[in-house]
Amino acid sequence: MNIIFHEQTRTFHLYNDEISYIMTVLPSGHMGQLYFGKAIRDREDFSHLLEDTFRITASYLSEEQNTMSLEHLKQEYPVYGTTDYREPAVEVIQANGSHLSNLQYSGYRITDGKPKLSGLPATYTEDDSEAKTLTITLKDPLTGLAAELLYTIFAGGGALARSVHFINQGTEILHLGRAMSLALDLPDCNYEWLQFSGVWARERHLKTRSLEPGIVSVGSLRGASSHEHNPFIILKRPHTDENQGEAIGFSLIYSGNFLAQAEVDNQDVTRILLGIHPDTFDWKLEPGADFQTPEAVMVYSSLGLNHLSQTFHRLYQKRLARGYWRDRPRPILINNWEATYFDFTEDRLVTIAGKAKECGVELFVLDDGWFGARRNDSAGLGDWYANKELLPNGISGLSRRIEALGMKFGLWFEPEMVNEDSDLYRAHPDWILRTPGRSASLGRHQHVLDYSRKEVVDYIYEMMAKLLREARISYIKWDMNRYITECYSAALPSDRQGEVFHRYILGVYDLYDRLTREFPHVLFESCASGGARFDPGLLYYAPQGWTSDDSDAIERLKIQYGTSYCYPISCMGSHVSAVPNHQVFRSTPLYTRANVAYFGTFGYELDLNKLTADEQEEVKQQIAFMKEYRELFQFGVFYRLRSPFEDNYTSWMVVSPDQKTAIVGWYKTLNHVNVPFTRVRLQGLAPDLCYHLEDSSLSFYGDELMNAGLITSDSMCGELTGKRPSCDFDSRLFILKAY
Repeated sequence: MNIIFHEQTRTFHLYNDEISYIMTVLPSGHMGQLYFGKAIRDREDFSHLLEDTFRITASYLSEEQNTMSLEHLKQEYPVYGTTDYREPAVEVIQANGSHLSNLQYSGYRITDGKPKLSGLPATYTEDDSEAKTLTITLKDPLTGLAAELLYTIFAGGGALARSVHFINQGTEILHLGRAMSLALDLPDCNYEWLQFSGVWARERHLKTRSLEPGIVSVGSLRGASSHEHNPFIILKRPHTDENQGEAIGFSLIYSGNFLAQAEVDNQDVTRILLGIHPDTFDWKLEPGADFQTPEAVMVYSSLGLNHLSQTFHRLYQKRLARGYWRDRPRPILINNWEATYFDFTEDRLVTIAGKAKECGVELFVLDDGWFGARRNDSAGLGDWYANKELLPNGISGLSRRIEALGMKFGLWFEPEMVNEDSDLYRAHPDWILRTPGRSASLGRHQHVLDYSRKEVVDYIYEMMAKLLREARISYIKWDMNRYITECYSAALPSDRQGEVFHRYILGVYDLYDRLTREFPHVLFESCASGGARFDPGLLYYAPQGWTSDDSDAIERLKIQYGTSYCYPISCMGSHVSAVPNHQVFRSTPLYTRANVAYFGTFGYELDLNKLTADEQEEVKQQIAFMKEYRELFQFGVFYRLRSPFEDNYTSWMVVSPDQKTAIVGWYKTLNHVNVPFTRVRLQGLAPDLCYHLEDSSLSFYGDELMNAGLITSDSMCGELTGKRPSCDFDSRLFILKAY
């Protein structure tokens, strides 16, 4: 790992064993992009990679520089309007109404390690030897605006972290109308664009299209990263698959409005932009003020999509997630929501917890309905104190009863919202986001609190902290159940209303930060109607998230498969729920529900008292199995093998770091008559180790399993399933151990 500046050619080269990133100061003073890809040998002069020419329709910077058109040059942080007609990375609005800027190279510095970003989540290092950071300073000589471009390259892996820090060093007020975290100009457009999109209950489904001249983008204007689109995209070569070929992944560590965009010009150059969505964004920069963009992470792989994903997994699991629970296996929990909804008493909850303890569950979570006047979803939000009619001993008393059973206790909050029927709203009706003179829209009978205001965040913090101090709470499920409408803060002047969306997310981060600092041993799980805010920003504070409200095992195959392209298995909340499933009304075998949920944090969403004795025994066996292998599931190396987006079959696997143990999940959606033989090629095994297939007499060498494949045909697997006939929604686990 190193960062080299060649003074004679004014060229920067960031590299490690896997990647090189090369850029140069252009003759015009702008920063030019030369190369991003597989590691190449360093040399003094890479100027041959800079291509420019005279084109009859282009505009040029001057008569003397009649081949220097920014429209046809690959740049590091482009602006609009001074010979570049493509979409820019930044837009600066002056007091005279001009939207032009001219950010030119001013200097650089190289530091060991990685600086923190003020008020924002970001990747980090635990030792300065893990990374180096290059800061390139650009400056507009007219306005005095400085832009510090931050690049961090890590010692291992193909990842590069980027962000931009703006400082108004001039004398007039400026406005940032656009401030992207990352821009990358690529020399061709021979890529397929992969996005991860959906809606509530079917989040992060893989969608693929080819790049063509024009713009393709995904984003959110909802105040959250959203169910609809995730702040993560991949560009891959057409021939690239899971195990070979080039791909570049782009991920934004942010939880609010975002834009991810690829623009292909008519010379086949591809420009990637990633950052805060510029629509509705306007940040006022007074003289001396600064603004920090969220961090974006780029990962390059020459070895296929699995390798790309594993780079993200390692980085986000070990150097984005933090704290006590980062490296610890997660407790097996039971959540009462689908068991009771709002219909519970303290004694009923203890009864559910008692049966769960008998089966081996470690953590009982009380979901919605425990606070204020909350007997349905139209009242109580904002009043974070126990309803004594339901819980006569309060949360503190209930938590002690649960702990007396030998379990830990967890609690649900939705701290960003308020119902009109609440003491909080009656006392502070001005604390919601609401545009003057306009009606205030409702979502799920609730309003969004104005987290751009410190006093609002302070108030909620004190209520939550009081409960955490008084009760024995080991886990918090933090929910967010509606998007932002009528985004206006009564506390900000008119020329700062474009800051509200971002200030809101900064308020959310501030509350998370304060709570996790005061209560470092509490396990936080993020949730937003399931997966509406499943993003790297929250992974910094909560090491796991509720992947989707859809807990049906067959639907979860696509959801968890799509999520795995960026996010580690250890952060995916995945539970066994009741049947018929409460979202799709499908009945799925209990073993299949578990076989899917194992590949995540694992837990239950049902009342185990309602299961038969045989089913309860099966649950005990599932929990014992998960306890034996959960470190492998949650912290092993994950491989996608067969995609549910392409086939009736799905397969994935996880391998221990020493390659001696692997678990393969195999799933069939619908049964067929007289089916063909099937097999799946495994990945990540040691070629020369002999693996025994548990619960069978079979053994295979690793190279055979990876090249000839593991046979998954019904006839082959009968002894593994006790001759159980195959059925719809069938599944199997194959446990391989090398001795």
